[in-house]
Amino acid sequence: MALELPVAPKVGMVSLGCPKALVDSERILTRLRADGYTMSPDYEGADVVLVNTCGFLDSAKEESLAAIGEAIAENGQVIVTGCMGNEAEAIRARFPEVLAVTGAHQYEAVVEAVHQAAPPELGPYLDLIPQAADDRGVKLTPRHYSYLKISEGCNHSCAFCIIPQLRGKLASRRIDAVLREAEKLVASGTRELLVISQDTSAYGVDIGHEPRQFHGREVRAHMTDLARELGGLRAPDGVRPWVRLHYVYPYPHVDAVIPLMADGLLTPYLDIPFQHASPGVLRAMKRPANEAKVLDRLRKWREICPDIAVRSSFVVGFPGETEADFQYLLDWLDEAQLDRVGAFRFEPVEGATANHLPGAVPEEVKEERYARIMEKTEAISAAKLAAKVGRVLPVIIDDVGEPDEDGDIGATGRSQADAPEIDGAVYLRQVDPGLVSGSIVNVLIEDADAHDLYGVVTPANNA
Repeated sequence: MALELPVAPKVGMVSLGCPKALVDSERILTRLRADGYTMSPDYEGADVVLVNTCGFLDSAKEESLAAIGEAIAENGQVIVTGCMGNEAEAIRARFPEVLAVTGAHQYEAVVEAVHQAAPPELGPYLDLIPQAADDRGVKLTPRHYSYLKISEGCNHSCAFCIIPQLRGKLASRRIDAVLREAEKLVASGTRELLVISQDTSAYGVDIGHEPRQFHGREVRAHMTDLARELGGLRAPDGVRPWVRLHYVYPYPHVDAVIPLMADGLLTPYLDIPFQHASPGVLRAMKRPANEAKVLDRLRKWREICPDIAVRSSFVVGFPGETEADFQYLLDWLDEAQLDRVGAFRFEPVEGATANHLPGAVPEEVKEERYARIMEKTEAISAAKLAAKVGRVLPVIIDDVGEPDEDGDIGATGRSQADAPEIDGAVYLRQVDPGLVSGSIVNVLIEDADAHDLYGVVTPANNA
């Protein structure tokens, strides 16, 4: 008589918001897989659906509510988690069918809710080798790049932000745990590590930068120590992975990582949330107003590492922002010459102190300023990319296409100045049929537009 194996329950996942939320989704799914669950790619095949929400802006909340509604309509068995979880009453009022609502990074509560909705079928045939709860075995990104979350929460009290209310104060992970995870990711095929947190520069402040033993040496929980250690990682084939730093506040010690970029240990890229340049607006935002010093530091960084790419985001239409403030920002951008820029129209967020500030900017003025800042930054980007035509740059391959009618194969990749999903791309023509995602190749840049580069793989490359 044949042994009939129990059928493992299936879980579907809708993950919204920032990369930090994506890491939360990966950890939840990894824990559930260790508990005997399998993953469903669609609503129809899932026994329960998780919706990991974003609650940072009202527009993001509406997107989250729409996703919850769709999941209920398509499946019916829905558990809500993530940053919007602190508004459980509002979610239940709109969707009383929801099975459970939990907050951001509350992994145990999510797993328990799934257990209740669709009890796991554990047994020796389905769960021979249980995985640790912190094992990020399930990846929601392509195999060749991974997000490495080093901390939760934030100690800042910016007037427009409610992240501390959603995710709490800064809570740094142990340095040895972070480095072990990074090693594991690189050993399993990650070619690019994207270091993320709410405030990467403040890593370890909350735990006194406590040192830990790692491979027989003492390493501090500090951004500079972490960067140096990550820069020493190697893949099994000896290739150095790209290490990209995100959400870096420009504290003085950030200067120390620039030489690591110049030496090739770190990807020459910094994601710095400047938010504005006008001293008056920065004070109203409750952010440091040292824009002149920042310009001087940018010049010094470029002297040390000429290829460094700096990306940032800015808020236009903040309460009290005058035309003079906005023009100050545009003039500052002319001097700063940032490589990648995103802009956002100010949105009141429930619970943010900025909502009570005087001088609300009319919506039509926000739109006009948004258009002007995007025009300005697009022109800067176009000039910077045009200067790269004729150069040979390292490019990581994200996707390889199918042959066209002439048999030619194209590919899409990114230079070291381009983070996935948020920056530009490098489009390649006539690539080798054997090229695969995750390869790092040398590319001759042949053309450029305002956002992207175009080129061809050179005969000698480091794939």
